[in-house]
Amino acid sequence: MWALGQAGFANLTEGLKVWLGIMLPVLGIKSLSPFAITYLDRLLLMHPNLTKGFGMIGPKDFFPLLDFAYMPNNSLTPSLQEQLCQLYPRLKVLAFGAKPDSTLHTYFPSFLSRATPSCPPEMKKELLSSLTECLTVDPLSASVWRQLYPKHLSQSSLLLEHLLSSWEQIPKKVQKSLQETIQSLKLTNQELLRKGSGNNQDVVTCDMACKGLLQQAQGPRLPWTRLLLLLLVFTVGFLCHDLRSHSSFQASLTGRLFQTSGFLPASQQACAKLYSYSLQGYSWLEETLPVWGSHLLTVVRPSLQLAWAHTNATVSFFSAHYASHLAWFGDSLTSLSQRLQIQLPDSLNQLLHYLRELPLLFYQNVLLPLWHLLLEALASVHEHCHEACRGEVTWDCMKTQLSEAVHWIWLCLQDITVAFLDWALALISQQ
Repeated sequence: MWALGQAGFANLTEGLKVWLGIMLPVLGIKSLSPFAITYLDRLLLMHPNLTKGFGMIGPKDFFPLLDFAYMPNNSLTPSLQEQLCQLYPRLKVLAFGAKPDSTLHTYFPSFLSRATPSCPPEMKKELLSSLTECLTVDPLSASVWRQLYPKHLSQSSLLLEHLLSSWEQIPKKVQKSLQETIQSLKLTNQELLRKGSGNNQDVVTCDMACKGLLQQAQGPRLPWTRLLLLLLVFTVGFLCHDLRSHSSFQASLTGRLFQTSGFLPASQQACAKLYSYSLQGYSWLEETLPVWGSHLLTVVRPSLQLAWAHTNATVSFFSAHYASHLAWFGDSLTSLSQRLQIQLPDSLNQLLHYLRELPLLFYQNVLLPLWHLLLEALASVHEHCHEACRGEVTWDCMKTQLSEAVHWIWLCLQDITVAFLDWALALISQQ
């Protein structure tokens, strides 16, 4: 074997044939593994130009080497495994070949099936890096991923999260093609969630990663909804605080700002002009409407009287000549309704009975209780007024009670506004 190995050192292609055919199958044997890895190390050291070895290592030979290099507790000693890990990048170059843009999609399924959440960290890092390289170099890898996606959700969740964390390092041209793939995966997630198939947690994780990637692909956008909500909350809070602290609109900062900016005088002037024009229009209508109404009535009255006479004659003619037909039609409807009542099933009769009773139920269960509540409320208001006014219900006492009620309503509205502001700020801070 050693003589055969020495003969293969002169040519990279022959040396790889010797190693793949004779030494790779015995790589797991403890007595032969050191010689196999030493031979491979010397072969790659003597031939740094790897282009002559392209195409020699295929997926069938490459992935056992990947497992030996990164999987713990295999038949290799830690020192041999470390040595094989150092050789792995060059083996990877030999496996991908001269045209990786047309061959990497054949490696993608095996990379994806190995990228489980339970695989070792170093191997997971290598697998995710290789999967990203497949997606960015070979366009066919994306279509392969879409086909494998429903059956490899846990592996795909790891890949999506890795793409999310390294999105800025992916070329812009590749980002556009990956955006279409991620959009397709998002639709698949929605369909899986609707059907309830697969591991629901994996689907949810994939869906969240897809949404994050699509947001990254669309670029940073201002949260206009949150900004508008924050502006509205701030404006309402400022107005409430301003009016409450100054007790009137004229003395408030808002009123003074409107006054100094000229907006308040302009609005008052506009309102005054509008009021003046409304009064002029009302006075014009008051003057012209009776005149035009009487003139229109004088013109239209003969035509209306003639139309009424023709209508009366037509109704009299129909009532005289078609009374028998109308009586027959009424008798027919009566007999038809009786026949339908006999022939209709009991369920339909019961339904009609319920429909007839529905207004009565609505009156008894809704309208009547509301009326009683209204009467009780009026009685309690009347009693409260008597108690507050000490038996003499006067207009001054009523105005006092109304002002107190309005003040109480204003305080309630302020409390509701403050509670709404606190809730909105808490919601914005959580998001």
